[in-house]
Amino acid sequence: MKKNLKVAIFTDLDGSLLHRDTFKFDPIKDYIISLVDRGIIIIPNSSKTEKEIEKFNEELGVKLPYISENGSSIKGLNLINANFPDKIVLSREKEELIKIFNDKVPEQLKDKCIQISKISKKEQEKIFGQKDDKLKDALNRKYTSPFLFNGDKNEQNKLSKILSSNSLTLQEGGRVINLCDNINKVKSMNKVIKILKKTEDKIKSIAVGDNYNDLDMLKNCDVPCLVFNDKFKLDQINIDNLVFSNMPSPEGWADVIKKALDKLNYNV
Repeated sequence: MKKNLKVAIFTDLDGSLLHRDTFKFDPIKDYIISLVDRGIIIIPNSSKTEKEIEKFNEELGVKLPYISENGSSIKGLNLINANFPDKIVLSREKEELIKIFNDKVPEQLKDKCIQISKISKKEQEKIFGQKDDKLKDALNRKYTSPFLFNGDKNEQNKLSKILSSNSLTLQEGGRVINLCDNINKVKSMNKVIKILKKTEDKIKSIAVGDNYNDLDMLKNCDVPCLVFNDKFKLDQINIDNLVFSNMPSPEGWADVIKKALDKLNYNV
């Protein structure tokens, strides 16, 4: 192990650390805890809500700091250092974003957008793969608004340009498209790294994802890691020093982390 080296893992959850369909992580739970026990910082960086990630922490039995709703909010850095802030909000609230959307987007494009809040509970359950309280937690969004887009790629690009000109973004996840503020996983990750560097002389970042919406995060860390996703075309990815696992989540997560730590000569 390199002397004084601090490692921070920024990880997507669904399909990366959590099983894509069941959202379970039992096979790697002990391994995650062992990493924390050895002083490695693990920070979920997800489109999930605060409620969902808090529930994940409860299942893990460890309080991890986390980034929720595609970079909108950073929570729990004071768990790393008591002098760090408990919460940093980097986004305007959802209601303000929706107002801008309604004011600036032409009706013909609005008609292509199907708000998740407006569809039936049965359809919501199918999209999110959750029911009852877990579905409620997934929909309990403070900073982002999920929707389905019923248009072609040109129309989606047009919508994205209109929103961008009004300081909003579209972020495409594995299940829905999210209306977001001018924030993303990368900006929040970099914000956290900047804070960590106030007390750590040598820090290396590992980022783990499984989908196209994770690529920017992977491109902006020290060791990028990609977990197997059968919908993902690896030959289209151009990222230097990419660590890849042929195994899906959750085992694929443990596999890429072990390989990434080897690259850093950090033996756990």
